[in-house]
Amino acid sequence: MIETAAISSAFLLGLLGSAHCLGMCGGLASALGMSTQRGGKTHYIFLYNLGRLISYAIAGAIVGSFGFWLTQHLGAAIFLRYFAAIILILLGLYLGKWFNGLIMVERLGQQLWRLIQPIAKHLMPVRSGRDALLVGMVWGWLPCGLVYSALIYASVQGSVVGTTLVMVCFGLGTLPAMLATGLFAKQLSSVVSNRWFRSGTGVVMIIYGVWSLPFVQTAFYRLLG
Repeated sequence: MIETAAISSAFLLGLLGSAHCLGMCGGLASALGMSTQRGGKTHYIFLYNLGRLISYAIAGAIVGSFGFWLTQHLGAAIFLRYFAAIILILLGLYLGKWFNGLIMVERLGQQLWRLIQPIAKHLMPVRSGRDALLVGMVWGWLPCGLVYSALIYASVQGSVVGTTLVMVCFGLGTLPAMLATGLFAKQLSSVVSNRWFRSGTGVVMIIYGVWSLPFVQTAFYRLLG
């Protein structure tokens, strides 16, 4: 069963993590957007982001399959929930710039990225809609603590469909920042990079991470009962 809370939380995770998205992929999206506007190919930026969403969905399906196997064969559901909650707390600390532990998580994906990155370079500059879509699909595998956090959070769904859907919703949450180009991109970047915005986002993530801890929820419901 796919929880509505998980879907909405994934969307908010992408939305609130926009500052990190702009830092990791914003330069490419902005350059792609401005170049396609000059060439009258504004739909390229949408194809680029569609490519990202496809990659997130594929990654979600892979992680969902692994999470389902762990849950069915090793009874690791409770472990995955604790792991996901801790990752959310670390993400909150990361977004608030209080602790950069997630950088170590990003480094784990560097080896895979070294194999994939040459494909993106071969497709640049973008000359067609196909290139834009493929560049987005490649860039979706860029080592990113935010994406890895979303994947771990999605893994607790216990099904391939659920994990894939959660990752697609996460990707949709990143779209407002990634679709912005030109002057609006600079304005949005100044907002999401603001110290108070980042701190507020970090606090929200930490609170949600603490709430996601199974023993916290159990204690809360016992108090209500």
